[in-house]
Parts: sequence; structure tokens; C-alpha cells
Amino acid sequence: MSRNIYDLIGLIAAVAFILALKGLSSPKSARNGNLMGAAGATLVTVLVFFYEKPAHLVLIILAIVVGSAIGVPTARKVKMTAMPQLVALFNGVGGGAAALVAIVEYLRLGSTSSAGDVAATIFTVIVGCVSFTGSIVTFLKLQELMTTRPVVFAGGRFLIAFVLATVVGAAGWVAVSRGSLALGVLSILSLIFGVLFVLPVGGADVPIVISLLNAFTGLTVAASGYVLQTTVLIVAGTLVGASGTILTRKMAQAMGRPIYGILFGAFTATPTAALNAADARPVRSGSADDVAILLAYARRVVIVPGFGLAVAQAQHTVRELADLLTARGVDVAYAIHPVAGRMPGHMNVLLAEANVPYEQLVEMEEINPTFAQTDVALVVGANDVVNPAAKTSPGCPIYGMPILDVGNAANVIFLKRSMRPGFAGIENELLYDPKTTLLFGDAKASLTKVVSALKAF
Repeated sequence: MSRNIYDLIGLIAAVAFILALKGLSSPKSARNGNLMGAAGATLVTVLVFFYEKPAHLVLIILAIVVGSAIGVPTARKVKMTAMPQLVALFNGVGGGAAALVAIVEYLRLGSTSSAGDVAATIFTVIVGCVSFTGSIVTFLKLQELMTTRPVVFAGGRFLIAFVLATVVGAAGWVAVSRGSLALGVLSILSLIFGVLFVLPVGGADVPIVISLLNAFTGLTVAASGYVLQTTVLIVAGTLVGASGTILTRKMAQAMGRPIYGILFGAFTATPTAALNAADARPVRSGSADDVAILLAYARRVVIVPGFGLAVAQAQHTVRELADLLTARGVDVAYAIHPVAGRMPGHMNVLLAEANVPYEQLVEMEEINPTFAQTDVALVVGANDVVNPAAKTSPGCPIYGMPILDVGNAANVIFLKRSMRPGFAGIENELLYDPKTTLLFGDAKASLTKVVSALKAF
């Protein structure tokens, strides 16, 4: 295969990656965009075998087989509720792989490495290792294998600053000595910094950090592409880095807070006192029949989906409820918060699985002015994205985050398993509002009862 054909195929793959990102910008075209990106990745992977003719072919094929045997069943079996954790793991593996490739190439070239190659290697090792261990910590938090709250301790910020300074010093040592020992020290320090970097982040901020680490991984891939002199890697990594950065900024804007505050705000946040059982306040709970009556006589109902909907896999039941209400002449809409669930687009994907009409999904900026004309706001498993504390409680983890103004509706119905706070770990005063009715239980089971009661009218 000639170099011209190789470059042409690489260009086609790069265009496929760009079109994939364009497709992923809308739920309607996301599936085709995903397939386009997969096709581009497959194309360049196959291209390597025909043009580069890599050594150790058996080991490479074996690695592909093992990776496929792990990745395919994992991707097929993972629940939508666990998708953010899977993204975090895959992202961490990508960052770690880029760092390993850079280290191996650096050791292969030895003293013949150019200044540009050394700089790219240092950057890839630092950012790749940070992305690897940072992503592992975000996985542990989302999977609740460790506390989801920020992990802070006395002198924590100074320890983070000290480790960062040692990382910079080790990077200088690598640049001057170009030795393997210096590179090993740099790798270990970067791995430690990745853990310390993510520990202070908690609650609803974790998905934002995943997006940021994804951008880091993209940059490491681009840098390793420079070391390997592979244009496709540079293009793919740059696209991931740029898109990840844009997504991180958009998510931070949706939270109403700066990136720095999201990463290190826990060091200055005011602790939120936990409620004792003796201090429990009364709430108004109702039955499925009570909820059905409210919905049946409403003119406009807004459904607010959240992570509890995903956990219960209640998207099909909520669609059935919405269809029943629409048949009765009720105006039904779904209020979509940008960070509802645990990843951007989480609710859109779930509702698309149930074939909810796309035109019924209304973004926060558009739906908020209509809550004052809404008879019933039905909150299904959401908490933080409707919590008034975001506006009224300075110092709390979600303060400043734009929320869905469900409190402006004439009636609010919460479907909750218990009075346990949301992912951010703070109380929601809206639960104690006199116009709020709570229906306790699994969201799918509760909605099924409401649907049966509504059919009886």
C-alpha cells in the first residue's frame, strides 16, 4: 500500500470522526453518529495491519481478542443507570494506554529522542496517569464503592499543591536527564496526583469531572500521536479533547458554578448538618389513587424524570401514563434538566427507549416559565435538579445551579423511595411544602399503580 493511499484512508477516517461528533449532537442522529465513529475507528485499526505491518502480530491479535471478549459483553449487559461508571472506566483505560504507549516509545528511542518527543512524552505521561487514577476514583464514587461525598482533610489543599509541585519537578528531571528512573518517578507522582485531584469532588459534580478527564484523555492521545507520528491519532485525540472541554464547560454552566469551584469548592464549602431521626419533619404522603385524581383533573402536567426513574427502569410506564393523560385531553410535557441523571443526555436516552415523542422533551430554559401555568409537576426520582437550596442556601454543594422551578406549579408530586437526600446529600425543602404530595416506593411500581387507578376513572 502506497503512502498516498494510507494518507487518503486516514483522511476518510478523520472525516468519519468529525461526522460522528456532529451526529452525537442530537438524539435523533446520535445512533448513526455512533456507528460512523465506530466505522472510522475500525478502518484505521485495520489500516495499521496492511501498512505498518507490525511486529509481534500474534500478541496484537491476542490482545484484540481478549479486549473484545471483555468489552463486548460488558457494553451489551451494562444498565443505563451504570453507563456513567462504564464511561469513567473506559476513559481511564484510554488515558492509561496513552501513557504506556508514550513510555514504551520513549524507552525505545532512548537518547535519540528529540526535544519535541520528550516534551510530548512528559505531557502524555502526566495527563494520562492523572486521567487513569482520577477515572478510577470517579468510578468508585458513582458505583458507591466509596463515599460519594467530597473527601477533604486538614491540609488537603496544601498536599495537592505539594504533589503538583513535585510532578512539575519530576517533569524537569525527565527533560534534563532523559532517564528511565526519572520517568518512573514522574509516572508514580502523576498517578498519586490523579487520586488527590478527584477526591475533593462529590455528589452531582462527579459527571463533570468525568467529562474533564475525558478531555484529558483526548489530549494524551493527540500527544502520543505526535510521538508516534500518526496523524489520525492527532486528529482523533484533538477532537475528543476539544469536545470534552466544550461539554465540561456546558455542564459547569448548567450547574451555575466555575470549574475551579467544582474541583476544589469542597475545601471552602460550609458543612451541611444531617437530620436526626428525632428532628424528622412531617410530610404529606398520598396513595396512588390520590395521585391519579390529581392527574385526571389537571389541564397541564409536567413530568420531571431523574436518576430514580433510571434505577427503576420506569421509562415505559411513565410513557404509558403520559399517553393516558394525553388521551384525556391533558397537555403533557417532560422537563429535561441538563444534568439530570448522572450524565448529559441520560434522560433523553431513557425516554427515547420508551419512544417518547421528541417534541414532548422540553429543555430547562424553555419549560421553567411554564410551571406557573402547570397544574401538576410530577417529579419521578429527581431531587437535586429541583431543590430550591440551589437558590436559597449559599455554601451548599449545589448553590448557584440553575434548577427546574417545579415549586411554581399548583401541585407537586414526588415519587421517592424514601426521605433520603439526593446525590448531592442535602435536604430538599420542597418536600415539606404544603402543596407537595409524596408517593413512596419504587418508581415503576408506583407508576403502575397510578396507571391502574387512572384507567379506573
